[in-house]
Amino acid sequence: MRAVTIPEAGAAPVAADFAEPPTDATLTPYELVAAGVHPVVKSRASGAHYSAGDVYPMVPGVDAVACDADGRLVYTGWVPEPWGTMAERLSAPFGAPLPEGADPLAVAAGMNPAMSGWLPLAARAEEVGALGTVLVLGATGMAGGLAVQAARALGAERVVAAGRSVAALDRLAAEGAVVASLAGVDDDRAAVADVLAAALDGHAPSIVLDFLWGPVAEAAFAALGRSRGSDERADIAYVQIGSMAGPDASVPAALLRSRRLRLAGSGLGSIRRERLIATLPHVMQAIADGALTPQAVPFGFEDAAAAWAYTGPGRAVLVPAA
Repeated sequence: MRAVTIPEAGAAPVAADFAEPPTDATLTPYELVAAGVHPVVKSRASGAHYSAGDVYPMVPGVDAVACDADGRLVYTGWVPEPWGTMAERLSAPFGAPLPEGADPLAVAAGMNPAMSGWLPLAARAEEVGALGTVLVLGATGMAGGLAVQAARALGAERVVAAGRSVAALDRLAAEGAVVASLAGVDDDRAAVADVLAAALDGHAPSIVLDFLWGPVAEAAFAALGRSRGSDERADIAYVQIGSMAGPDASVPAALLRSRRLRLAGSGLGSIRRERLIATLPHVMQAIADGALTPQAVPFGFEDAAAAWAYTGPGRAVLVPAA
């Protein structure tokens, strides 16, 4: 079968013939419709991600929209290595049916980035009953922008969106978010803290979704530590999701002692598979209803290298023919 393949760690993707995927009682065969070229896909393919395998050549891809034997569209993933989802045919342990009206390319592009924000937001909403104020750091990337939309869909009273892209912030403001522009100040931690504190305007967030980490997280910690009075009793969940601004951040001891702040991560190893699968229909329905609006840009297998290099707007998806 034809597939996108990675010949060795660090190599560019190429279209090539690859062995048929395995079949057994635990795996269902599917025909590929589209698979998203997510940052985690590229990181795993290079061997850099914490969940990466070490068998090459391999087929990349962590999720996909595919057809089952009856022609039904499903969202699927967890394909056994070295097979991935970017192949004409794949075998996977589950398939969640797409809701009526859902655009399969939008689902392929949007599920991975949308789940990264939806899961912690939904968990927090279940925990506290209402989201209140939500702060999204890195809101101008695709995952962060979808997290802003997810927060609104899940009932947040106020969403503060922080990022560098002025155009993306303008779009988020039009959708009702309070925006905090980090353009030109993201190398100055004190200035970033000022911007975030001003945008929060005394409203302690019930949850922070951090797609940036690094010095931006340190600035956020400073902003969260500035408030006085009733805000000190606020219960804040700080969720680390991405590290676009840096892999490390220092957490002030005084902040942990002076605030009810819980620091956690959200990623492939931190969430039970059962919860992930149970959440999929809700996120797909939000895409079908237009509450989440991921943009897909299709590439054929022969253009895999161009899909790898694509930086937006939207998310590259690989299709068997484009």
